[in-house]
Amino acid sequence: MAVKLVVQVKLLPEAGQAAALAATLRTVNEAANWVSAVAFEQGVPREYELRGHTYAQLKSRGLGAQAAQHTIKKVHDAYTTLKANIKAGNLGRPGSKRRQKAESKPVAFRPEAAQPYDDRCLSWQYDAQTVSIWTTAGRIRGVRFVCSADGLKMLQRYRKGESDLIERGGALYLIATCEVPEAEEYEPDGFIGVDLGIVNIATTSTGYQAAGRGLNRRRKRERDLRGKLQKKNTKAAKRRLKARTRKEQRHVKNTNHVIAKRIVTEAERTSTGIALEDLGGIRQRVRLRKPQRVTLHSWAFAQLGEFIAYKARRAGVPVVHVDAAYTSQTCCECGHVDKKNRVDQALFICRNCGVVAHADRNASHNIAQRGAVVWNAGRESRVPATL
Repeated sequence: MAVKLVVQVKLLPEAGQAAALAATLRTVNEAANWVSAVAFEQGVPREYELRGHTYAQLKSRGLGAQAAQHTIKKVHDAYTTLKANIKAGNLGRPGSKRRQKAESKPVAFRPEAAQPYDDRCLSWQYDAQTVSIWTTAGRIRGVRFVCSADGLKMLQRYRKGESDLIERGGALYLIATCEVPEAEEYEPDGFIGVDLGIVNIATTSTGYQAAGRGLNRRRKRERDLRGKLQKKNTKAAKRRLKARTRKEQRHVKNTNHVIAKRIVTEAERTSTGIALEDLGGIRQRVRLRKPQRVTLHSWAFAQLGEFIAYKARRAGVPVVHVDAAYTSQTCCECGHVDKKNRVDQALFICRNCGVVAHADRNASHNIAQRGAVVWNAGRESRVPATL
């Protein structure tokens, strides 16, 4: 088994190379929009049938054989994802405006959307840090790229499969897939419970607590700034909005990486496993006021869970997901369950035995206990799929 990870490298093409790559992305995505329209008209046939409807036309548009095949597959995969989202209810109930909008028109691709490349269209020269890549203007060689030292080492040892060419903020990137072998999973000596939250991003049963105050302040500041700039609607405001695109997202992602690494490192050091709450569908279950909904929907708990899961697999740390119900209302000492046990956000006082504890830390101990029960029962871990 292997953990699938991605390495992002930034391309540093010369002027002519950059123009050819940008033109290629526009051409393949225009072609993808045409294929999408055909698929929509034909009722989204199987990939083989869709190829029969579109392959010859794509070749006449200047796409190579492999690029045409990848464009057709990209479109078919997009419709497969749309169908899965509709089936899961992610686009609302039948008849809702959002769902009707998604179902009533073909899937559209942005001009700079990612285009997959396989080893026939793209080759890597790691020592020189260059790539040779197909474009609609012909194959171009010696396109320089930069990445971290660790990223380059991972590319050399584990790169496998396709790489995606994308344009973001005027720069060109390659996103390469790497398959890193998993470490052998050990028998855990107990479990570290991890309670996820908004006020405290993560609280563990070993005492580690990642406060969310700084992250929440930053989110509010970015949200307020976006509102002001959108309201101003001048050219300068639009430039600032564009410059800040994905800045908050990158900061949140980095924070989650740091937290996940610390939790997994602690588990590996102590030969314990990690128990996480199963929070799937929480956004649909809870009922909150509008200001609270904004906070909840910007909470990247799923991302943090995925980061912990894949880092644990690389280190051989066992991970289990447990039912989160009543973990914040249950006393970890005597097991008494009462809504009144949770006095406020931070304070837990058991109405039965009188134990006083931090509410999140009490919940993390309950999660750790449930993790041990799940592991000992031999139940299959519900670890989410990693990237």
